[in-house]
Formats: sequence, structure tokens, C-alpha cells
Amino acid sequence: MAACNQRCCWRLWFYGHPCTNLPTKAVRFTWICTRSWTAERHTNDKVPAQLYLRRRSACGTTMASHFARILSTKRHVGILSLVGAGSLTAGIFLSRDQHVNAGSQVRRLYPASAEYPDLRKHNNCMASHLTPGVYAKLCDKATPNGFTLDNAIQTGVDNPGHPFIKTVGMVAGDEESYEVFADLFDPVIKERHNGYDPRAMTHPTDLESSKVRSGMFDERYVLSSRVRTGRSIRGLSLPPACTRAERREVERVVVDALAGLGGDLSGHYYSLTQMTEKEQQQLIDDHFLFDKPVSPLLTCAGMARDWPDARGIWHNNEKTFLIWINEEDHTRVISMEKGGNMKRVFERFCRGLKEVERLITEKGWEFMWNERLGYILTCPSNLGTGLRAGVHIKLPNLSKDPRFPKILENLRLQKRGTGGVDTAAVGSTFDISNLDRLGQSEVQLVQTVIDGVNYLIECEKKLEKGQDIRVPPPLNQQK
Repeated sequence: MAACNQRCCWRLWFYGHPCTNLPTKAVRFTWICTRSWTAERHTNDKVPAQLYLRRRSACGTTMASHFARILSTKRHVGILSLVGAGSLTAGIFLSRDQHVNAGSQVRRLYPASAEYPDLRKHNNCMASHLTPGVYAKLCDKATPNGFTLDNAIQTGVDNPGHPFIKTVGMVAGDEESYEVFADLFDPVIKERHNGYDPRAMTHPTDLESSKVRSGMFDERYVLSSRVRTGRSIRGLSLPPACTRAERREVERVVVDALAGLGGDLSGHYYSLTQMTEKEQQQLIDDHFLFDKPVSPLLTCAGMARDWPDARGIWHNNEKTFLIWINEEDHTRVISMEKGGNMKRVFERFCRGLKEVERLITEKGWEFMWNERLGYILTCPSNLGTGLRAGVHIKLPNLSKDPRFPKILENLRLQKRGTGGVDTAAVGSTFDISNLDRLGQSEVQLVQTVIDGVNYLIECEKKLEKGQDIRVPPPLNQQK
């Protein structure tokens, strides 16, 4: 580690559980670059039940991302620090009664067989893989943040099926959910992501937009182009499980970072709770404003709680780069424009996403990511890249052809209505996007969309002329 004369303070707050009479304690550790620690204790019993490790101020030579973590509220946690030449590694040990790990026990009054949900009429991925045996094995476990299996599957229990797609039927409440409940998440992931095995495969990431070939669609058919993804802030619970304080912290962290964007990415943040009527109307006119979730897939997962607290929209001045905060994920990053220039949309997407990650990291935070699952998001369907590259496209002839669904399937594309996953197509205009998210890089998925949409346009032109079309052979996605 380079020499530094600036003092870097890290604060660890340990808050007692609200259902106990235990005193609340707080500890502040101050790291100075001469590798010494000081600690202070004080008591304050008027604070919420959470455990935070936070950077108060930082120098560029400290590894802030290792400390910006929310830890457990359970009974046995601690702190371990190891200081080496050029790096600092920290863990936690604060002893109370009981050791907490990723799989702590939940007290139950009834046996698992009595709690097993009735899934006989269900058609989602969760219902396909949740057996009584798997439920019995996992139902008594919880993540360090207290998220349980029943929390994870509730949306799939309450929503037996969907009129247009086979839904996943479960969500994650935090990063640890994918490990604690792996016996259910893994087969769901494997089904949803075309055979991707999270225990045996690794996920590639590639944001080099120059690798994309072609990418300029015929604008007689393609009305608009868009690329979006999600990113989650490590150490903060995901929307189905976050507290109000965590949700507000997500907003603070992201908005502070976005203030550093410049050039064609510079813009403004609009809080849903503070925007003026004029601003609200303009966002509605621009089709940027997201409403309180009404889809039962989201509301049953707890994503509409406390609406609209700590939600908002940031967009650049050109209105081609947007970030939604605290909707279905911590953030949704979107690059979009009218017309068919997917290459330009993807270039802006990659450049903006890299810059946002750089600014987040400079603030001492990092995104949830691991080599098996890629970027961690709320819904398992968005793991990996979290990327959905799509176009609004007019296909009046192809959409009436009975081979249309098979063509999409073999091209690894999906269709939606232009109003989103819960809508049907209006007329012959569809939202066409990549079906896969995990196991392939961003560049690969965008190339799949470019090649696939060009094939759809070619089919439409042939049908206009009365010529025949053919179903392409299936793409081999898992190489």
C-alpha cells in the first residue's frame, strides 16, 4: 500500500435486535495508513436493528470495497482483520450466543410437511423443482439477513402461471440467497438459462462494444432499439427484503456516484417523492417514468413496499441513457434511442456502464458479482449479464405465420408486447429481445439479437413478396 497521510475512518455499528432487551452497542474503528487501529464504544438504544460497516472518509489507497458491507443481525458475529503489505482483509467477530452462517435455522411450530405449498396447478420453474424433500431440507434455513425459503418462493406460490411466458416463480432477497437455497435455485437456473449449470460452469463478461458486427437495422421495420441491464450494490439487501434504510442507502450511493458522469452522459436525477408536476408530466411524455408495480409477480415478492420512498429516475441530457433506482433491482441501466442503430446504442451502454461502475467503486462500493452467476440480481432470470437487448419491430406478415414461435425459439429470441412482459402485442408490433442472460457475454447476446432481428426482417420481406421462408436450425448457446 502506498504511503498516505490522510486518516481514513471506518465505522461499525452493531444494533441489538428490536425484540430483545439487550443493550445496543456501537464500535468505531479508525484505520490510519500507518496500520494502527483505535476503537471507541458507546451505548445508544434508539437505533434500528441492523449491523453496518461503513467508510466515513477514505483515501484513494485504501481498499474501501472490502469494508462497505452490511453484515448479519443474528446472534454471533465478529471481526477479524489481517493487514499485509499492500492489502487489507477484514472479517467480523462480535460474540453473543449463537454462530451465524449462510444457512442459520428458523424456528417452526409445524413440520415441513404441514407447511409445504399446494403447487398442483402451478406452471412456473420453482413449482417444477420444489419437491417435498427439497422444501423440508431448506425451509428451516435463512440467510444472514433473515431471508427464508418461504420469502423466496412466495411470488411463485401466489402466481400459478402467466398467460405469455413460463415465469421463474422465485426471487432472491440478498446475495447469499443463491447459496443458502442453492438446492432449489440451481435447478431453476439450469432450466431458465438453457442448461447452464451454476456448479460446473463459469460466466463470461465482455463490454467491448467494438466487437459487435453490423448493428444497423432497416428502419422501415425497426422503430426503436434498447439495451438494458441491472446492477446490485454489494452489502445491501435486494428489493424483496431490503429495509427502508437500505433502500435509501442504495439511492444515496447511486445518486452520489452519478453526479460524477460527464460529457454526453451527464444528466439529472428525479426523485419520485420530490419531482414537480411539470417534471413528472415530462417524464410521462418521454415514456421514462416507471409506476408503482402492479404486476402480481412483483407485488407478491414485496417490491412495491413503501412506494415511492427512495425511488427515482436519472437520465442524461440527451435522454438516451437512463438509470432507474429501486424498482425491481437496485438499479436498471438503460441505453435507448429511436430507430435501428443498435451498434450505437450498445456502445453507449457499455461506455456508460463502465463509467458508473468506476464511480461506484471510487465511492467505496462494488457490484454483486461472482464467476459462476455473473452479476447478481433479484430474479434468477436476470443473472449473468442481466442484459436484455431489444427492438420494437413491425412484423405484420411473419407474426401471422404459424412458424413464427419456432423461428424465435431457434434464434433464442423472445417476444413481448411493447408495453412490457404483462402485455400482448398491439397490432403487429412486437418487442423482440434475447432469451438468454447467463453463460454468454454481453457482446455475444447483442450479436445474437442483431443476427436474429436481421433474419426476422429478411423473413418479413420474403413474405411481402409471396416467397416462402424456413425455420433456421437451433443455435447452440452453451459452447
